[in-house]
Amino acid sequence: MFGIFDSSNGINDAKIFMGSSEESRDEMRERISPYSGEVVSRSPLCTAEDTQRALKIAQTAAKIAKQSPLHQRVAWLEDVANMLRNYREDMALTLVDEVAKPLAFARVEVDRCIETIEITAKELIALHGETIPTDIAPSGKKTIAYFTRVPVGVVACITPFNFPLNLVAHKIAPALAAGNAVVLKPTPEAPLTAYKLAKLFNSSQYAIPDALSVVYGDVEVGSTLVKSTVPRVLSFTGSVSVGNIITQQAGIKKISLELGGNAATYIDKSANIELAAGRCVFGAFVNSGQVCISLQRIYVHADVYEAFAQIMAQETQTLKVGSPYDEDTFMGPLIDAESLDRAKSWVSSAVEEGATLLTGAEVVDGAFTPTVMADVTDEMKIVCEEVFAPIVSLVKVESYDEAIEKMNDSPYGLQFSIFTNDLRLTQQFIEDAECGGVVINDIPTLRFDVQPYGGSKLSGVGREGPRWALEEFTEIKSVVIC
Repeated sequence: MFGIFDSSNGINDAKIFMGSSEESRDEMRERISPYSGEVVSRSPLCTAEDTQRALKIAQTAAKIAKQSPLHQRVAWLEDVANMLRNYREDMALTLVDEVAKPLAFARVEVDRCIETIEITAKELIALHGETIPTDIAPSGKKTIAYFTRVPVGVVACITPFNFPLNLVAHKIAPALAAGNAVVLKPTPEAPLTAYKLAKLFNSSQYAIPDALSVVYGDVEVGSTLVKSTVPRVLSFTGSVSVGNIITQQAGIKKISLELGGNAATYIDKSANIELAAGRCVFGAFVNSGQVCISLQRIYVHADVYEAFAQIMAQETQTLKVGSPYDEDTFMGPLIDAESLDRAKSWVSSAVEEGATLLTGAEVVDGAFTPTVMADVTDEMKIVCEEVFAPIVSLVKVESYDEAIEKMNDSPYGLQFSIFTNDLRLTQQFIEDAECGGVVINDIPTLRFDVQPYGGSKLSGVGREGPRWALEEFTEIKSVVIC
């Protein structure tokens, strides 16, 4: 189904949204498929002036948005979710085109995007303040006092390539639902994906006029959004290096940063190693390892290390690598040639330093095959830095204490997990793990969109998830009636 996304030349062009109005540009950037090498979409090249105009439109729209009734915003989200459901296959194919996400997983992302929008509508209804007893202290007195949550005004959102649909929804759905206006800068790798979602929001019969603008670009556009005094909140998902620049340049505004991680798990000797190995294969290689919580480090108790490594390697070899358009493909190519070269380089470097390649590290149909490494040391890049590729490292440990020390010895702290049937160890791990989320008897790659999501240390500040994003995109207003 195509409908409002039809293109006469066979290539859909993303357009700039300046509020509710669409604009084209003579100068366009072509998006080349990571799989086929063909042009799959085109997007306008925006400037700092475009971005400033979008922010000015958002400033005006925010005054209207904050007056909009709750029932309209709930209906808006529900309408967008229903429209997206109708365009499910078109959206999935767009994801395959632009970022080479395997078709089965592209459909999953569309479904999750729908759920994220619908959950936001439900959580919006529950967003409220509470009364405060001002006579609780001798210095107080009896009043009518309460706090309420109000829109912040303008929200700027910058999104990444690895989940270019659902992660956009995680930002713009709560921001708009809370009664704000939004300026979105989507990843340059998936401009058409973001455009199509924005078009659904702006074409809804319940849309708040001019509340959503979309601008495309790189440093110039992003820097303009970050430095501007117009946004009250800036929400960014991306690299630590860019996150560090943002914190230095943003000025006085609320900043929400999701900056990735180096996810780890511990396989205890009491664990079901067949179950653990199967899940670890999925967690390490889904989306070609291009997930902020992709499983990168596996610490395995010495008593079960050899058996686990053998099962892990065997399970990895069963994964289908190839065309992302095939229904049964598990893994397609990395996002670009630079990422492929980095993955090959890091594996070669580790092998030269004494690591053992158990399986993978080949290029098949343009994809870097899922790679399992053993005998790695803590200093190797494939262990201590975020690899963002289908590479996982097995590390033999003698105890839980050794494992948790190594897991925590990282500048990242997004999500960790443990596989164990020891209840005491489960309780200890929940307390010991220095990260934003822990998972018991499954992979750290597990994320439910309804949960709070975010990290500690260099993994960022703030939390996503509809309920928590609604709080990020609102401010508390305190009221006292004497």
